[in-house]
Amino acid sequence: MKLTPLALAISGIAVLPQVVAEEVAENLSELVVEGEALSSPALSVMPMEDAKKGIPADAAELLRGVTGVSGARMGGHGIEPIIRGQSQNRLNILMGGAYIHGGCPNRMDPPTAYSAIESYDSVTVIKGSQTVLYGGGGGGGTVLFERGVPEFEEGERFKGRVDVGFMSNSNTKELAADLAAGAEQGYARAIVGYKDADNYEDGAGNEVRSAYSNKSGNLILGLTPSSETRLELNLEVTREDDVLFPGANMDSPYSDADNIRFKIEHQPDAGVLAGFKVEAYNSDVKHLMDNYSLRTRTAARNMKTPTTSDTLGGRISGDLMLGDKTLTLGVDYQKNDRDAERLQGATTALTDDPSVVQSIMWPGAELKQTGLFAEIEMPVGSEDSFKAGLRYDKVDASISRGDEKPEVSTSPTPNDLYATYYASTSESKSENNLGGFLRYEHAIAMGKLYAGVSRSVRTADASERYVASWIVMMGNDTSWVGNPELEPEKNHQIEVGVELADAVWSSSFSLYYNKVTDYILRDLARAQDGILVSNATATIYRNVDASFAGFEWDGTYQFSDQFSGNAGLAYVRAENTTDNRNIAQIAPLELTLGLDYTRGDWALGGLVRANAKQTRADLVDGSGQDVQETPAWAVLDLNGSYSFNDRADIRFGINNVFDKEYAYHVNRANLDPFSPEAIQVNEPGREVWVKASLKF
Repeated sequence: MKLTPLALAISGIAVLPQVVAEEVAENLSELVVEGEALSSPALSVMPMEDAKKGIPADAAELLRGVTGVSGARMGGHGIEPIIRGQSQNRLNILMGGAYIHGGCPNRMDPPTAYSAIESYDSVTVIKGSQTVLYGGGGGGGTVLFERGVPEFEEGERFKGRVDVGFMSNSNTKELAADLAAGAEQGYARAIVGYKDADNYEDGAGNEVRSAYSNKSGNLILGLTPSSETRLELNLEVTREDDVLFPGANMDSPYSDADNIRFKIEHQPDAGVLAGFKVEAYNSDVKHLMDNYSLRTRTAARNMKTPTTSDTLGGRISGDLMLGDKTLTLGVDYQKNDRDAERLQGATTALTDDPSVVQSIMWPGAELKQTGLFAEIEMPVGSEDSFKAGLRYDKVDASISRGDEKPEVSTSPTPNDLYATYYASTSESKSENNLGGFLRYEHAIAMGKLYAGVSRSVRTADASERYVASWIVMMGNDTSWVGNPELEPEKNHQIEVGVELADAVWSSSFSLYYNKVTDYILRDLARAQDGILVSNATATIYRNVDASFAGFEWDGTYQFSDQFSGNAGLAYVRAENTTDNRNIAQIAPLELTLGLDYTRGDWALGGLVRANAKQTRADLVDGSGQDVQETPAWAVLDLNGSYSFNDRADIRFGINNVFDKEYAYHVNRANLDPFSPEAIQVNEPGREVWVKASLKF
């Protein structure tokens, strides 16, 4: 496969892990979990080593450890994060300040699949819609993967870290290296990662097709002409190969991402202007999925779908100090171009390479979004604070191949498909979306109370608007058709909460309600309002009204100098109020209970993860997205670590100690014909893992 100029520029970095060894680890330094607002004085900050409790396949599996965050598994890699029952582009996910939109219409590669976690220093989770700084929408929340500036001791000019790890069951091997050099005028940092996994076995001993290989390379160059100014250029490549998906009809031979980021930060020592930031980025994704190169063919013909997803964007923002008030003003821009074709073989021969265009799945879809935002934070007296934000987004959506005829004679054009299912064809469409929030905090003796209201508006994504997958075989219509006339989704949320703490314990509780107007529902065609087809087998999109309500609780307790405990509880109830139906892919009541012991250089811990039975599945006249009422389950994980000195340590553990067979309710349906007994993609059975770190 031909490499792009960016990939060639740092190809040596990207392949270094394979030269060193076939092993990987991650070294994110900390996980910042913020209940709702970046201004909150009570942040939960924990070492990333404590947050990982294992060797996660990708960033979304890592985020599953945060209360209120779920993750839908389709295979061993590419888990879809879900916050408060909302996923996909209902979440704003930024990597190093940049958006990356995946190249798979079926979401084999959500943005977190390209977030090489060994290359980031922190991740921040903002639940709900409580900031306007990071893009439109984001009703479910915002996730920020960020890198810091290398810090050097007096006289130090070079530093590094190497992590290696191994996990049984899937025989996962990983290696990461983080090297930095710097002086007063600037710095350079190179980060590489390599991870390779085989198929794993679930708790019943069934093999789950979940193998994957992942390589990443980062080159970061920083210039500091003064103590007030920093310029930084980041070149990043990610290569995913031979990724298997039992929850899909295809696998992915490759998913490649090339990213360029540039930023300028200036923070004056004095004056009204407290600082400004200019950021620009370009993300190019190339993805391939097929049904024959990595699995035994079960379809009548060989098929493959090559896709591209290119995103260009940037942000300019500034902070103004107006007395005791901080005002942030800014503008951002994002343009995403997506193109996808499904090709089939000319014959049914096993050796026939797919070359005939059967469907134009993304017909040159272009979405442009320009946003203006303002956010202010101010104290109100000595005990209270107030924060507010306002955001306007101009959205333009269009396609360039709507009238193009696929090469298969019976296949319709994308516009023909739209007209068949919705009585409309695609033309360019514009939206003017307005959102904002208000939040008030009141200090009390042992913590604070807070309340907030918000409105956020999300535009439909490329698949919801424009996917054009035509499949009709022997009279059975299983087409998947986007709706160009979808209205943007409006979230209206209210939340109240309390955070309390003293010397030995802490507790936080939040309660929220979200009324969604024009919720974009993925559904089956049953001649609903605006839907012309009634076969209950074709997948369509339509606007409905919906509601989300739930709560989250986190608590910690220090029993003694050596023993501490933690717990988390989360629940969300989601309903399609237009049809009086449950909304699919909603996690049930979730519980975590942890106990940790530290003594000297040793640390030991245990964690119980549990889900209640999900009885609110979308099954009766449903959308086809839920598989069953998923049974309840509970598993035990053990972990430990030992520090040899301040430069070397080892971590180890056992996940799913009792080899439990289980699946999260939000996991995809298992479509592997060799595992017909599996209702959903099961999680791994018992896993023993170990990883070591060396700093120099």
